[in-house]
Amino acid sequence: MDHQLKRGLLDICVLSSIRDGESYGYRMIRDISPYVTISESTLYPILRRLETAGHLTVRSCEHNGRLRKYYTITPSGLERIEEFKREWKEIMGIYEFITRESEQGE
Repeated sequence: MDHQLKRGLLDICVLSSIRDGESYGYRMIRDISPYVTISESTLYPILRRLETAGHLTVRSCEHNGRLRKYYTITPSGLERIEEFKREWKEIMGIYEFITRESEQGE
């Protein structure tokens, strides 16, 4: 898969994983993994990029003696998911065009 396309899809997967409530890195990986392979070394740069873009916020809290970061989606992040859904409809139209059967039987 094209690197840029996969990067954009992973961004949306991460945002979707926190759409219903805050989460932390390990839980996000666990939630996303049944659908797409994602590692810690991939996740954390995505989280930083999404935070910089204003699509999520982060807070730190001690958990079992360790500092854990919790991520929450922002209104901007929710809008990015909706924007993706609109874009995906166009992409599916292109896919249908590309994979259609030739009308001339070729």
